[in-house]
Amino acid sequence: AMTEKISIVIVDDHTLFRSGVANLLSEFDEINVLFQASSGKDLQQKLSADDLPDIILMDITMPLMDGYEATKWVTTLYPGISVLALSMFDDEKSIINMLRAGACGYLLKESNASDLLEAIKITKEKGLFINENVSGRMLMSLRNESKVSTADLKLSDREMEFLQYCSTELTYKEIADRMNVSPRTVDNYRESLFAKLNIKSRTGLVVYGIKNSLINI
Repeated sequence: AMTEKISIVIVDDHTLFRSGVANLLSEFDEINVLFQASSGKDLQQKLSADDLPDIILMDITMPLMDGYEATKWVTTLYPGISVLALSMFDDEKSIINMLRAGACGYLLKESNASDLLEAIKITKEKGLFINENVSGRMLMSLRNESKVSTADLKLSDREMEFLQYCSTELTYKEIADRMNVSPRTVDNYRESLFAKLNIKSRTGLVVYGIKNSLINI
């Protein structure tokens, strides 16, 4: 059976890079590049509610409207879209800020085509993409920022348990199995945490959890 294509939008102010990525991706049968945009503003004008992409590859530094602002805008208005940040630098501060803005992961621009395809597929399947750059070093540095206490957050034991599972490779359905609850209940835990912590993505939850020592790594 023909599997449904993953639709992609590429937002980057460097025309050559942007069209290069578009050309690379169009070589893959499983990808459909919907359109390209040169900034967050350009994205806002081109994005149509009738034909939303699954994933937006988002550059961080752009004129008119940068990746942080554009990511916040997308994830607030269209929470069904996953934003994968594309970064020139392995720079913790910008990556953390992209994750906080609602991105579900990030990839370095020097990655090769098969890494990019892999990241896109994982993002589509799991709703997040954590590579070795994100998991260890960067999250440790997050730990040393200011902490909140769980009491203040009023998180239930089950929500805490769900939060632990979020940092694994398990899909939401697999987490539901582990916790012996229905996928619907897991959706409720997730929505409740999103609301209590004011966070919009699974990666955001993980980053938050590790930063506040709620997740053991």
